[in-house]
Amino acid sequence: MKTPKRIEPLIEDGLVDEVLRPLMSGKEAAVYVVRCGNQVRCAKVYKEASKRSFRQAAQYQEGRKVRNSRQARAMSNGSKYGRREAEQAWQNAEVAALFRLASAGVRVPRPYDFLDGVLLMELVVDDNGNAAPRLNDVHLEADQARDYHAFVIQQIVLMLCAGLVHGDLSEFNVLLGPEGPVIIDLPQAVDAAGNNHAFSMLERDVGNMRDYFAQFAPELKATRYAREMWALYQAGELRPDSALTGHFADDDHHADVDGVLREIDAARADDARRRAAREEAEHGPRKGDEPPPPWLQ
Repeated sequence: MKTPKRIEPLIEDGLVDEVLRPLMSGKEAAVYVVRCGNQVRCAKVYKEASKRSFRQAAQYQEGRKVRNSRQARAMSNGSKYGRREAEQAWQNAEVAALFRLASAGVRVPRPYDFLDGVLLMELVVDDNGNAAPRLNDVHLEADQARDYHAFVIQQIVLMLCAGLVHGDLSEFNVLLGPEGPVIIDLPQAVDAAGNNHAFSMLERDVGNMRDYFAQFAPELKATRYAREMWALYQAGELRPDSALTGHFADDDHHADVDGVLREIDAARADDARRRAAREEAEHGPRKGDEPPPPWLQ
């Protein structure tokens, strides 16, 4: 097939020998099957911001580091340079996340290289060597659903232990390889500690997986893994081998609002007394605070 223009630099640099066929086109990128020497890999070509439907919501950007203050100002101001930098940072986020998660033992496609908006990575295949299907495209038996759900939950734990939340996890971006699920599409991954939306994204990711697998194993619908693993994470007790139960009891203790307000009022009163005493010590009694003359006492 004709080589897409964006992949030409990789061929010129000897990273890709041939583009074999298109694999898929999604909301943020087009993916091609390519030959690299005697290996078959895939090339993910990111679409320009104006040509893709997925928008870089501010909640995904929160907590991400930038190279310098100039880049941060430009991205904030939305200048042409800033938009270009924001786009590159968005693409770089997936590359960084893939390397980070692969090192942590998360089952993701192995990344090889990234050049000019094209990510070269492992092609996940099925038992016959064909491109692996997405979970959305397969039918599962109940036992398979339970096993795969348990595996995905463990992968989410590994991701969280590595400090990341996928942010857009669903049956549409999990492939089913010979050894089980493989998590893909990570440009929106967020820093678990640096993003205020991290827990809500984690809860959504876990909920999406629960709802999908519960189609085949309905008892999974009652599980509450997100809150359980987040509580452990916040306490610094989440480990890759943490044994989760899928159950979580909410704190049913009601806050003593009136008591808190009384404490606030008392603290304000104490502060006011301290300020008045300090002012009197420095400047003497304020006018109107002097004691009355003896004949008026």
